[in-house]
Amino acid sequence: MFPLSKTNLAVVILFAASILWGLTWIPLKFFQSVGIEGVWLLLVTQGLLASAFLRVSFKPQYFVSHWKPLLAITFFGGGAILFFTLALMYGEIIRVMVLFYLLPVWGVLGGRLFLGERIDLIRGVCVAAAVSGALLILGGFEIFNTPPTWLDVIALLSGLFFAANNIMFRAVETVPVNTKLWLMFIGCTSMAAMLIAFGVQHEPPQASQFHWLMLAGYALTWLLLANLGSQWAVTQLEAGRSSIIIIMELVAAVISALLIAGESLSPMEWVGCALVVVAALLEATRAS
Repeated sequence: MFPLSKTNLAVVILFAASILWGLTWIPLKFFQSVGIEGVWLLLVTQGLLASAFLRVSFKPQYFVSHWKPLLAITFFGGGAILFFTLALMYGEIIRVMVLFYLLPVWGVLGGRLFLGERIDLIRGVCVAAAVSGALLILGGFEIFNTPPTWLDVIALLSGLFFAANNIMFRAVETVPVNTKLWLMFIGCTSMAAMLIAFGVQHEPPQASQFHWLMLAGYALTWLLLANLGSQWAVTQLEAGRSSIIIIMELVAAVISALLIAGESLSPMEWVGCALVVVAALLEATRAS
């Protein structure tokens, strides 16, 4: 019989949470099709998550002693959720996910600049492979003739912001994970509200009450389980092991986009995807 130790349970939960994250594009595309999209969707979903986490996450003592890194988590974490969701909702799923998975590059560079982490040969190869893969996905050297779209830019920014957020997470390990996660929700909710106030989608979507209830259910089940599952599991596993499992997020997104959304990739884009995945696997394996 399979021994369900705490470590094995963490593996199962992280595997399931990663698949949930990889399939997030499906409900996002659905809500877009019924008229709930963009910053209004983020305002509702992230606002509900922030409210759900409030009672167990609001710890005033940490805001006095660690206000600078916590403010950075609010900004970078909230921005990462905002950019990633908008890119997935409006962009090509595979392209967005692979560009987001340049996150190891930003993590390596940020770790070197802000935490003094060493960049050895293998880590340098990972960075080179990931950047080369992204270049191929964006069209090879044609990128210098045709600028990337705004969706490419925010997909890249989502990975950059998540990497910055992860660095801040590591910088304040004494602060509970749920408090830091709550600040990410607060940050995204605040940004969505500001965009609405500045005239971006200032009119609320004209959707049925049933679809609004579905959105609330999606936030309080799918998103809540994905967030709690992934954040709890990574604290129970070695960094390298969890990094490898999290790559299931990319695998689930690519396979589902090919089968369900009917997306396709050119041979050059397949090579680019492979380079990014290999870079992520190399970086994860060397840490284990």
